[in-house]
Formats: sequence, C-alpha cells, structure tokens
Amino acid sequence: MTGLRTDLYELRMAASYLRRDMTERATFSLFVRRLPPGRGFLVAAGLAEALAFLEGFAFDDAELGYLRDAVGFDEPALAALAGLRFTGDVWAVPEGRVVFADEPLLEVTAPIAEAQLVETGVLNLITFHTTVATKAARCRLAAGGAQLVDFAFRRTHGIEAGAAVARASAIAGFAATSDVEAAMRYGIPPSGTMAHSYVEAFPDERAAFRAFAADFPTNPIFLVDTYDTPAGVRAAVDVVTELGLTGPFGVRLDSGDLGALARQARAILDDAGLRQATIIASGSLDENVIAGLVAQGAPIDGYGVGTKMGVSYDAPSLDSAYKLVAYGDRPVLKLSPGKATLPAAKQVFRDPTGAAGDVVGLRDEPPPGGREPLLVPVVRGGRRLDPADPAEAVRAARGRFDADLAWLPEPATRLADPTPPAVTVSPALAALHERVAARLGGAPTGGP
Repeated sequence: MTGLRTDLYELRMAASYLRRDMTERATFSLFVRRLPPGRGFLVAAGLAEALAFLEGFAFDDAELGYLRDAVGFDEPALAALAGLRFTGDVWAVPEGRVVFADEPLLEVTAPIAEAQLVETGVLNLITFHTTVATKAARCRLAAGGAQLVDFAFRRTHGIEAGAAVARASAIAGFAATSDVEAAMRYGIPPSGTMAHSYVEAFPDERAAFRAFAADFPTNPIFLVDTYDTPAGVRAAVDVVTELGLTGPFGVRLDSGDLGALARQARAILDDAGLRQATIIASGSLDENVIAGLVAQGAPIDGYGVGTKMGVSYDAPSLDSAYKLVAYGDRPVLKLSPGKATLPAAKQVFRDPTGAAGDVVGLRDEPPPGGREPLLVPVVRGGRRLDPADPAEAVRAARGRFDADLAWLPEPATRLADPTPPAVTVSPALAALHERVAARLGGAPTGGP
C-alpha cells in the first residue's frame, strides 16, 4: 500500500491541517445512506483488507518527490507527510454481520490528517467487498441447499477484484472458487472443470472426457454442452462406465434451457444407474435465474456463478459515505438536504431475538432494552488487536453470516421487494443531534 492511494483533495486537506497544527483526534463514520433497489440488507465485508491498508499507509521518497514536482507541495508539507503513519483507533462491525442503511460499518478515530488521508482507500475496500458479499448472499438465498461456486474471476474489474470476489462470496456461503491464488490465500476450496476449447481440441467428446477422467479421476466434472447436451451426457456415461469410475463425478450445463436440460441429464444418468452423479449449471446466472430454476424443481446440485455476482450487475456500488462526526471534543454534523449526518462516535444496538429493529446510539451509552452492540474495537494505536490468519478470518466471517442469516426477518430476505427492519436513533443521540444543529443554526432533521 502507498500513501498516494488516495484522492488529491485528501492530500491537500491533510497538508492544510498539518500546516495549521490541527492535530486533534477526529472521528469519521463510514456508513451506507440507503440500500440499493432490491436489497433488504447488507453483508459487512472488506474489513481485513481495510485494516491492512491502514497498517501499511506511508509515503516513500519517490511519492514525496512526485508530490513536490507534480503537485507543488512545499518542503514543510512534505516533511510532515514523510513521517506520517496511521496511529489511530478503529471500531467496526465484524465481517459477515448483517447491517442496514444509516448504520456505521466502521469508525476511525485518529489525528485528523491521518483519518482524512485514509478515507478513499478504506471507503473503496469496504464498499466493494460489502457490495459483492451482499450480491453473493442473495444467490445463496436463491439456491436453497445447492452448492455455489465463484466463477467470476475472468470478468471482475481487475485481478485483485477477482480475489476480493472470491473472499466476499466465501463469507456469504459460496463453497468454492475458480480463482486458484485466492483459494490458496484464503483457504477456500478451488474448483474447476474444463472449457469448451478442451473438448474441441479432441476428435470427439468421448476422447476428451476419457483423457480428462484418466488425468483427473477424482470427481471429474464433464462439460457436456459443446455440441448436443443429451449426447454429451451419454458420452460422459459411456466414459465413466468404460473406465469403471466408482467415485463421485458430475456433468456441467453451461447454455440453453438449463431447467429442461437438467431434467434430461438427470434421466439419462439415473437410467444408467448413476444416481450419485451431480449436475452443475453455469452461464449468466444470478439470484433471479437460480430462484427460477429452484422454483421449477430443476434437478441441479450446484451453480457456478460468475459475472453478475462478481460485478454485482444490478447494483454495482453502494451509496456509501465517510463523514467527520467529531473533532477534538466537538461533535459535528452535516445538514445538507438528503445528506445530513448524525454527530459523535456511535454504536449500533441489536435485539438478538429479532423482535425489534436496530438502534443507532452514542458509543458510550448503555445498550437499550437488552440489545447487544455490533461495533467492536479492531485497531488501537494503529495496530490490529486480533490479526487473524486470512483463512481463519474468512471462516469466522462466514460463521457470523450464517448466524445473522438465520436471525434476519423473512421480509428482509425476499429477493423481490424486500423490507429491511426499521433502524431508529436513540433518544440520547437524537438530543445531541438537535443541540449541534441548533448551535449551527440549522433545523434538526432527525438523522441522515
């Protein structure tokens, strides 16, 4: 990570703060103003990457030279930036937890120049990972008990985005990924079959399937739709019988009427006595297509989900924000129409029974009505409190998501026209908001 992974205005603001000896601690709150259309919840993700970004934030000599020569920073500003590191504290919602609009996912408290400079990187990482994890969670809701595999790598917006999608989808419950490096990095099972080019490189399907099964006899998956799908399934049956394979295997459908083809494939496999064979579907899938296949009873055991999950096709970003809520001992807010914010460091209080909606309150107020706090301290003095192994972090986040998915009220989990639970503001936070707004001469709006 480098200090230049930020927007220019962050650098200019930070330099101005430092020039004026404005070094008091500031708190910034990262939240999503409103849920995208069709979303009843969000899945918090990207925290581990954001914390790694904070730990590594620094300027090297080449970067400082660029700021001098290309941007016009003077020597005092460069000297201040040269020694700058992130030394602040972070409270955050643990990855995998379900969150809603207007709830802080993360709050940064640090000397104001530090907290300002890291805005862009932290906002980028939390926004993208949370966007994809939420899309992947919707696919999981649609698939029921079928397994899901991340096939998005080849069409994600960048190579690192491919790894991020593999990680975020694993948090949401995907069983495997096609991205081998991400699989190794995060402890996710790798998964892959063959391409149509492999089948086309052989004289016929049987020759291709025979070679593949001989080379990879453990759970081979045959891509059967290169020419004629039913004929491809029969070729797979012939090869399995010929080679005497007794272990698990399957066929993959990648085009056409997946529901009808899956029923034909199932009949062919069952008639051959291969009831243990699995059927995998892929090809422009998303939660709505998967839900339609499940609704019609298509005998599909797993889905490879690619582009539409990996770029969150219908909602590719979030209306996320990173806003100053306190500077020194002074709580601050915005009163801009449609973009008003709540002051001070905050906490989210959740009813573990699910009977009541979340309450956003002040961080230091007692939990109301038996609710539990969601945000926990994750960084103190610039260092992570619990730097988990990358694979263990993914497993723990998935466990949290499993629990929260079971907790979510049914209206929030609907794929169409979901209704998220109500989020209210505590009396203490509402009163502070009114006092700060009155001091600024604006009419209180009741929240962001």
